[in-house]
Parts: sequence; structure tokens; C-alpha cells
Amino acid sequence: MVTDGLCLDAGALIGVERADARVVHLLHRAHAMGATVEIPTGVVAQVWRGGRQARLARFLRADHVTLVELDADTARAVGVMCGRSGVSDVVDGHVALHARRRRLSVLTSDPDDISAFDPTLSIIAI
Repeated sequence: MVTDGLCLDAGALIGVERADARVVHLLHRAHAMGATVEIPTGVVAQVWRGGRQARLARFLRADHVTLVELDADTARAVGVMCGRSGVSDVVDGHVALHARRRRLSVLTSDPDDISAFDPTLSIIAI
């Protein structure tokens, strides 16, 4: 599947915070290619603990990074996906739905969790 960018889950953001070499490389490559990097705000909530997260804060403020809100219509669609897949993690559901709608690859440390929502997604395991 050809995709138009990346959608990050919590594992990917943890990789940013820890300066994981593979995550950093993939994100630099995506940026150099002009690909979008999109992150549902629920993912930020899973990872953000305040205080000493300067690297993560800087990344989230970058011009090429878009934070994606969960609106009411999308929340209902995520709920339907959770019901159909039998998976209750609404944040991963939002990641999967957003990636599908926007034709994005998912950068994730939990490929099985994301593919449970949609096995046709392009997934990059880290």
C-alpha cells in the first residue's frame, strides 16, 4: 500500500522521547521526503507526563507534525471499530481509523494491536 505519511502511536512517541535511533531515522526520512506526520491527541495523553520531556515537546511543536483531535463523529466511528474488532483501546482505534482515512502508514511498537483494527493498514513496526 502506498501511503501519504505517518501516523504515530504511543510507542513511536516514546521512541521520540528516548531518541531511539530507528524512530529518529524514520521520522527524519519522512520529513525529508515531505511526508506528513500525524498524531492523534489521545496518543499524546498516553505519553505526556510533563516536566522533563523537552525532546518530545520540541517534536510535537514542529511545523511538519500535526496533532489530530477526536471529534464526535470520529469518536462514534472509533467506537464502531472497537465493537467490530473486539478491541477496547480507543486510542489505538483512533490511530487505526485516522491512518486508514488519510492513507498513512502507522509507526508503532505494537503492530498486532493496530492490525487488530484493520489488517490492511501499512504498519511499520519499531
